Amino acid sequence: MKVISQNTAFGGMQGVFSHDSAACRGEMTFAVYVPPQAISEPRPVLWYLSGLTCTHANVMEKGEYRRMASELGLIVVCPDTSPRGSDVPDELTNWQMGKGAGFYLDATEMPWAEHYQMYTYITEELPAFASQHFRMDMSRQGIFGHSMGGHGAMTIALKHPERFKSCSAFAPIVEPSTADWSVGAFEKYLGPDKTAWRQYDACALVKDGARFPEFLIDQGKADGFLENGLRPWLFEEATKGTGIGLTLRMHERYDHSYYFISTFMDDHLKWHAERLG
Repeated sequence: MKVISQNTAFGGMQGVFSHDSAACRGEMTFAVYVPPQAISEPRPVLWYLSGLTCTHANVMEKGEYRRMASELGLIVVCPDTSPRGSDVPDELTNWQMGKGAGFYLDATEMPWAEHYQMYTYITEELPAFASQHFRMDMSRQGIFGHSMGGHGAMTIALKHPERFKSCSAFAPIVEPSTADWSVGAFEKYLGPDKTAWRQYDACALVKDGARFPEFLIDQGKADGFLENGLRPWLFEEATKGTGIGLTLRMHERYDHSYYFISTFMDDHLKWHAERLG
């Protein structure tokens, strides 16, 4: 593991690290906040997945999670959103595809399949790697994210209910298989057969029988992507009668930015801490 930076914050450590990824076939970067309680005992871990165009740094610099994570004793891990490097395929003029737009899936179509294995990286490789280096209680894991990362968090939780005890999202893409800003990427990553897309679509997963105890979703009503990209009401409809608990909070005047996320970050951390014990 390569140490890029380490800084003390609220009695804990905010670090940025990189390592060689077998899944993504290149160097991957991630951020970790370790609270002071981890000096003496393993602590619950929260995985935060960022949105389109972001890296690990966006939430680390703007999310304002460290004070509450320190108080609650939560480890917060913030992976990158895609593989990087000069040999990694990209579409330089398309922010919805390629670098910064991994969509937390395993691509099956070339040239993307060689590097874009973000589902395997997030669910298998990074947890196995990070837990060797930090005092994580892997029996107490939660996952959350923003936008594309909210999509990733919800689909991963639905597919791994035995692993995660909590899941929440800020302005998630709940049905990417029909959303304007994800359909093009799904077709390029996964091919034209839309049945293959369903495993990475929260609404489709629920309709196909996947279950998770409950979700917390915060959404700004002034979000410019609300009507065509996010549409949380579709997930609300999909979960009716399923036994899945959903707290969907719609907020006047809030947009898609980290001003919105940082406003409700404490709420999410407390919500996860209650369920992680």
